[in-house]
Amino acid sequence: MTLLDSTPTIIAPSAAAQDAVGNPRSYEVRTFGCQMNVHDSERLSGSLESAGYVRAAAGEEADVVIINTCAVRDNAAGKLYGTLGHLASVKRRREGMQIAVGGCLAQMDKQTVIDKAPWVDVVFGTHNMGSLPSLLERARHNDEAQLEILESLEVFPSTLPTKRDSVYSGWVSISVGCNNTCTFCIVPSLRGKEKDRRPGDILNEIRLLVEDGAIEVTLLGQNVNSYGVEFGDRQAFGKLLRAAGEIEGLERIRFTSPHPAAFTDDVIDAMADTASVMPQLHMPLQSGSDRILKAMRRSYRSEKFLGILDRVRDRIPNAAITTDIIVGFPGETEADFEDTMRVVEQARFSSAFTFQYSIRAGTPAATMPDQVPKAVVQERYERLIALQERISLEENQAQVGRDVEVLVSMGEGKKDAETHRLTGRAEDNRLVHFEVPAGSELPRPGDVVSVRVTHAAPFHLLADSADGSALRIRRTRAGDAWDRTQAESCAVPAPPSDPTGGRAVSLGLPTLRIGV
Repeated sequence: MTLLDSTPTIIAPSAAAQDAVGNPRSYEVRTFGCQMNVHDSERLSGSLESAGYVRAAAGEEADVVIINTCAVRDNAAGKLYGTLGHLASVKRRREGMQIAVGGCLAQMDKQTVIDKAPWVDVVFGTHNMGSLPSLLERARHNDEAQLEILESLEVFPSTLPTKRDSVYSGWVSISVGCNNTCTFCIVPSLRGKEKDRRPGDILNEIRLLVEDGAIEVTLLGQNVNSYGVEFGDRQAFGKLLRAAGEIEGLERIRFTSPHPAAFTDDVIDAMADTASVMPQLHMPLQSGSDRILKAMRRSYRSEKFLGILDRVRDRIPNAAITTDIIVGFPGETEADFEDTMRVVEQARFSSAFTFQYSIRAGTPAATMPDQVPKAVVQERYERLIALQERISLEENQAQVGRDVEVLVSMGEGKKDAETHRLTGRAEDNRLVHFEVPAGSELPRPGDVVSVRVTHAAPFHLLADSADGSALRIRRTRAGDAWDRTQAESCAVPAPPSDPTGGRAVSLGLPTLRIGV
């Protein structure tokens, strides 16, 4: 086994990052897909800023537009090429504009992207994100499209500079790729076999994020609980959770996504024993039919799945459990679907991400017989949605009257301004909209408020003040970091986060330091 190089990647300044008069060119990254793609986009942003580009202001047309694509669903291609069609008209009237396409769909389509959209300047894949600045420079110099797709990973994306979207919460990749062979999934062929990062590198990155103000991290992997398989330690993930829990200043640890087949009791014990691991679990079911699970090549059955949930709730009674479900997989009968409905009823998920099966070229399921008619899939999907919404509402109603600790977030409450509320996440990751009574101090993103739940809906909780008393706010280092970033953007002094004046925040991955 050879672990990939973890030396920080240095991105050199690029001549293409400046326009003809020497002003920095602006960029925009548009992200389609999962949390892994969101984190990858932070790496792309960090690489571009290291090269000299600047992020375009909201509503401003960027000089460089990067589309980080997803290939999980069949409509991903339609979404990409529709977006590219719109950008073609922008590029025609905006001299010097460049368009780059990366991510899973680029890794899969390769030359097809340029054939279908010849106005695209750069196509890069999942294994060479750090090449983006040099590819943009080469495309500009040569005045022709650049296509670079690597078939295997040479360095972890985590070694790239990072422009984090949040100062209070950060993503940390623990592995890339996947060794599973689910018949509906294209990801393993695009992301490759699982590659695990060294535990010390992961913990070092978490410490540095905490030093920069983060109080929450989410550990990422295609299958996080198989972490350690590459270096022969099947209990490595539980050990990693415990070790991360010892990092001073880290208040909340989350992870996504695990696989039921490899979810072992040592992980449940680590979750229960580690105070900073949040009482939340995303456990993909996909189907409640054992026959369909076998056809999906999911190496567990519904009884084992429900047993995992029972053991989690036995150790962590307040755990909120979410899931993924596919409706209409090839060969799914009404009896199979009723099995899914039965398992969902028993599982009592707090919420579920439900999908209608769509054919994905290149997967075994795409050529399976007995594809389910669209009308049948739609009808089953609507029944499942109705069932899960009822359960979600019932589970949320059980929260009414409880006091919850809410980490204040930024941008999650679309109606906050008109409702005079702010929004954040409870420890179990439920979305909470809370009232800010008149005269109350305003919490900052990254602060923690203690509120009592007064109302429940299927997708959120409300916490309105019963007597108009001021919010109970715990000011945090993350809130201090938010203050500093706002001061930096406005070029005004910020209050120190501690008597010594604190340290400046870096939105990119901090420089690795020996001995940390």
